[in-house]
Amino acid sequence: MTDAQTLRSRLAEGMPPAWRDSFLKVPRHLFIPDTVWVRGTDDRPYPLRREDDPARWLEVCYSDAPVAVQLDDGDGTGSGYVSSTASMPTVVARMLDAADLSPGLRTLEIGTGTGYNAALLASVTGIENVTTIEIDAVLAERAATALERAGWPVEVVNGDGEKGCPKNAPFDRIMATAAVRTIPYTWVEQTRADGIVLTPFGTAFHSGALLRLRVSSDGSTAQGNFGGDAAFMWTRAQRAPHGAVEDRVLPDHDFDELTTGLHPHESVGDFDGSFAIGLRVPAMTSVVVFDDDDPACGSYTVYLMDPYAGSWASWRIEPGPMTYVVRQHGPRRLFDELETAYSWWKEVGSPAHTRFGLTVAPGGQHVWLDTPENEVARP
Repeated sequence: MTDAQTLRSRLAEGMPPAWRDSFLKVPRHLFIPDTVWVRGTDDRPYPLRREDDPARWLEVCYSDAPVAVQLDDGDGTGSGYVSSTASMPTVVARMLDAADLSPGLRTLEIGTGTGYNAALLASVTGIENVTTIEIDAVLAERAATALERAGWPVEVVNGDGEKGCPKNAPFDRIMATAAVRTIPYTWVEQTRADGIVLTPFGTAFHSGALLRLRVSSDGSTAQGNFGGDAAFMWTRAQRAPHGAVEDRVLPDHDFDELTTGLHPHESVGDFDGSFAIGLRVPAMTSVVVFDDDDPACGSYTVYLMDPYAGSWASWRIEPGPMTYVVRQHGPRRLFDELETAYSWWKEVGSPAHTRFGLTVAPGGQHVWLDTPENEVARP
């Protein structure tokens, strides 16, 4: 069996040079609970218990992958939605690198999870300079215990991270490890002038990109660009309602039908294209369902769904034909909205997601392309 030290060294080798020592200092397995969930061949989560297979459990702890540590907010309903993970280490390292951390910087982490990321933060800024906040009381208590036992006893607060932590503010850095669609203005208010707010930002349609905001010299606004893939669990207040295709696309639904030459390769499958579409089309999720659960067959259906209004579109793709059948149901014509947003993205030159940015002000937030004056409007 490969020991934890060897696995930790192997993981650290793949990290940015500035963070390798931290990944060597902080053993990830000390923060992973004894029961985690892994995906089976049917893509359902199954428990992996340390006592049943310690070698596999340890390998999972040091894999460069997210590790599911909680289902269904811990309420035991059994529906099987992953609600908390230990984030993918290389993505964690990229975020830490982007935060531009140094000893003495007061840092607030939004979303404690297992506590592992808080320990990594403390390894650079100092234990006394890190506060981490977690909305789930059970996770917060477990993380506090793990941090204490591992020798990184940072302050763990059980509370709503979207409200920040006013008692310890202001901070030089605020780093969220849960994704948002709307940046809480409290994060700007609780960050020092010229400080940094770093968060995964996503839309219902796009899993997320890393957003790095710099707070203005007067502390009233923050703005910055998107950069890099950063798919994280959502904050609980901003995640879309759970629901599968079969819950939303019902046999008795009426629908309109059309044909299109548009293939989902760029509009759904391309990172930059889907990011831009998500900015323009609110509250639209997508799911790809392959025939017989076999991606190799080449036949599949893309479902577009509004989890709030009950609208949906099905977009049937089969090998050979250059036209595809689309069906649409409900008050919104989701495929039409997607097609319009995709055409806009092509018309402005198919910009990469890194050309987009966001400004947060007391009155709200707006996304822009290239410059803050060139606002991206939602139709």
